[in-house]
Amino acid sequence: MRVSGLMAAVAGIAICLGVGTAAAEVESKDPIKLTLHDWTGQLITTRIMGSVLKEAGYNVEYVQADYIAQFAGLKTGDLHVAMEIWETTGREAMDEATATGKVENLGKTGMMAIEEWWYPAYMKERCPGLPDWRALNDCAEAFATPETAPRGRYLGAPVTWGGFDDERVEALGLDYEVVHAGTDAALFAELESAYQRKAPILLWVYAPHWAPIKYKGEWVQFPKYTPECYKDPSWGINPDMAYDCGKPRGPIWKVAWSGVKDKWPGAYKAIKAFHITNDVMGKLITDVDLNGKDLDAVVADWMARNESTWKAWIGK
Repeated sequence: MRVSGLMAAVAGIAICLGVGTAAAEVESKDPIKLTLHDWTGQLITTRIMGSVLKEAGYNVEYVQADYIAQFAGLKTGDLHVAMEIWETTGREAMDEATATGKVENLGKTGMMAIEEWWYPAYMKERCPGLPDWRALNDCAEAFATPETAPRGRYLGAPVTWGGFDDERVEALGLDYEVVHAGTDAALFAELESAYQRKAPILLWVYAPHWAPIKYKGEWVQFPKYTPECYKDPSWGINPDMAYDCGKPRGPIWKVAWSGVKDKWPGAYKAIKAFHITNDVMGKLITDVDLNGKDLDAVVADWMARNESTWKAWIGK
């Protein structure tokens, strides 16, 4: 789950891109509001979907929104579409929202999510028991920084992403201090700096993303996630606390205000049809974050090279 420097380009409460360029008849000219978050991949998927809807003649508006708090707006219809809800961090909020009948799960994006504690391969020499999580306490000092010593340091994602890392540390009795990065960019800038110096680092890494492709490393293997681990304190290693397991893994979902299917049925079908793979998304993120390409240019290039794909989404 991710802010990059390009967020300056999408800053603001709402950015209206106006009526689409296509002359097609649409059911309503009211803007379809797609949410923007604070990681590059989500900006790309949302911009692709918005570009496709514009090609179909819809009015599209992008609205900056908090990842979890956005569900309040989706329930009321003040927001309309969220293109990335990760099984790893957003499932509980999504299930609560869809249970109200005011939000609809529009299916899988095609991407599969991993979000977990990760370390560079060179740290395995200093902590040979890895990737087993039980080795972490034996190696806490190897992952320590002057600020946390003798406790190890875990660099978590921005607090708004969720993930229950603080709870996990407590439930599993890990001798680590959780330090949350302020932004997606800060998270991976610190990884870049540590990797170049072969300095100790243990942090949140996710896929699809360029980091696990560029850097050699491994995810920590915690006790396998089950829903009971998060909901039932008696489940698992710690009989008194929940979250004594790893994070869930699984699909990245699309969700929408339940009124979308009636107000914009053509857009509804297109959003449901949207599909992209981890490999494709990883390359698009790499182009923006590593190769320095403009995000809108990357989206435009994808649109040009995949015309037959997105035209099928809108029935052309």
